[in-house]
Amino acid sequence: MPITTCVFDAYGTLFDVAAAARIAAAEPGREAFAEKWPQIAQDWRLKQLQYTWLRAVADAHTDFWEVTQDGLDYALEAAGLVDNELRERLLALYWELSAYPEVPAMLKALKDAGMQTAILSNGSPEMLTGAVSSAGITDLLDDVLSVQDVGVFKPHKFVYDMVCDRFGGERSEVLFVSSNGWDAANASGYGFYTAWVNRAGEPMDRLPWKPQKVMSDLTGIPELAKERP
Repeated sequence: MPITTCVFDAYGTLFDVAAAARIAAAEPGREAFAEKWPQIAQDWRLKQLQYTWLRAVADAHTDFWEVTQDGLDYALEAAGLVDNELRERLLALYWELSAYPEVPAMLKALKDAGMQTAILSNGSPEMLTGAVSSAGITDLLDDVLSVQDVGVFKPHKFVYDMVCDRFGGERSEVLFVSSNGWDAANASGYGFYTAWVNRAGEPMDRLPWKPQKVMSDLTGIPELAKERP
């Protein structure tokens, strides 16, 4: 069945989650942070994700902005850099994350091919609006779907349900793209055709399912959507 709808995770897939820390590290007077920023960025992202999983299994849902702040607080404390001014600067930058360079042209190619395009993200609506606007891709998306509408984080099936509820059609008509291997794998188990954007060359997660495709960036997504076997 041909692909009609291409759905993307947001953070780490379309938007560079390390950009906030990288920009802050280059600012004058942040030498101590500059020495540790790659580890802080990695810990921040890992804890952000871990807190979504723990809240999902504990039925303790909250806004994604809260787990983003909690993850940063953990990462800064682990690095011995508890600094409120730095914290506020990093959080402000997170609302203005840059898109990866290939994103606008990739989305435009999908739209030119007649595809429906959307984001499906753990992010709150306000966070996603800020990121989409900052990246200049508002007009290239048909919708931005947030887990806030179903009250549980990925990879709960209620989240993936949102796609066909919004666009109709069969699950097999959806190409779902994520930079998180676990997200792509669970979406594959759900019934979507999936691509894992493995920019860092990480090992495959040991889960019951696997993404159908593994790619190093998003450049090949329009061709994959068009030629899906």
